[in-house]
Amino acid sequence: MADTELARVLSAIRDQWVSMTGMAAMFIASIGFGIFIQPFYNFEELRAFGEEGTTEAGNIILELVMIFVFTIAIIWLARKGLEVVIKGVVFLALGYSLMMAILPILAILLWIFGVEIDDLVVFAITIGVTCAMMYTLHKFPEWYVVNTVGLLVGSGVIVMLGIAFVPVLIILFMVLAAIYDHWAVNGSKHMLELADTMIDLKLPVLLVAPKDASYSFLDQESNTMRKDKGENIDWERPLEGGPTQKKSRDALFMGLGDVIFPGMLVISSITFLPEMGPVVFDFWGGATAPIYLGPMLVGLGTLGGGLLGYLALMTQVARGKPQAGLPLLNGGSILGYIISGTIALGPSNLWQDISFL
Repeated sequence: MADTELARVLSAIRDQWVSMTGMAAMFIASIGFGIFIQPFYNFEELRAFGEEGTTEAGNIILELVMIFVFTIAIIWLARKGLEVVIKGVVFLALGYSLMMAILPILAILLWIFGVEIDDLVVFAITIGVTCAMMYTLHKFPEWYVVNTVGLLVGSGVIVMLGIAFVPVLIILFMVLAAIYDHWAVNGSKHMLELADTMIDLKLPVLLVAPKDASYSFLDQESNTMRKDKGENIDWERPLEGGPTQKKSRDALFMGLGDVIFPGMLVISSITFLPEMGPVVFDFWGGATAPIYLGPMLVGLGTLGGGLLGYLALMTQVARGKPQAGLPLLNGGSILGYIISGTIALGPSNLWQDISFL
């Protein structure tokens, strides 16, 4: 029986390796771009709860409560048929995060072309580009449009939350969120309903990794996640000379939260850990703080741990059922943080004193 199950999993992985590799690439790209723009926003006045709030655990509890309330509110609105309200609320939230990612890109382009313009004009252009991208998403939510917006939104959220809390609080946040994710997917299953709502509305709060270029997100069926979670699915596709296997999906889906939580710890590491070793990244110059080798190694180690968690997650996804991603992704990232931090900086440098308020 064990050999049969292993054969099924390996066959499914071979069948879906393009999707799985594409999802891993987006995972790395979103966090990598977050690292790139981190110095652009690493200033005290830009931290969500101020400098003192970076060590206050009460703010983490508040964030988790807000996630729960948002999830329940979206599901309630969907059940009432108020999709227009859902789109409006989500578009406003995503638009702000998208602006955070577009502004540094615009700054780079202006620098490359040697253009100097007033900050208000730069801000106006950023708003214009953001509105154009959100309009494109609204009118033509194909998978590559959803992914482009999703990657940029994810990077913006990663940075704004990563610079807001020290690593110890981020880890606490990740542990609590992983517990909640497991319950929401495998217990109450309301997270699957939320995912189906976002898929139906073609909103970029998830990433889509197609199996091949012919896939169209516009034609994606509704109730995808909840249907996959059930047991009465058409699995009738026999392997040659082997056991029957579940029908492979046309695309893999991953919620942005599965990228954002590991990414937050990466950004927090390079932001708050001691400045040890030589400077390895100072692209932005000026008043921005450079990134040093020690914290960068811990950040990359955290990213590597997240990728190992992703590989473990894919062995479960290959079985054909939706999985709670955060327990494995967050667990791998935290383990990567501890191991790389112990090696690069020493265990005593990984702890930050925190308070509840």
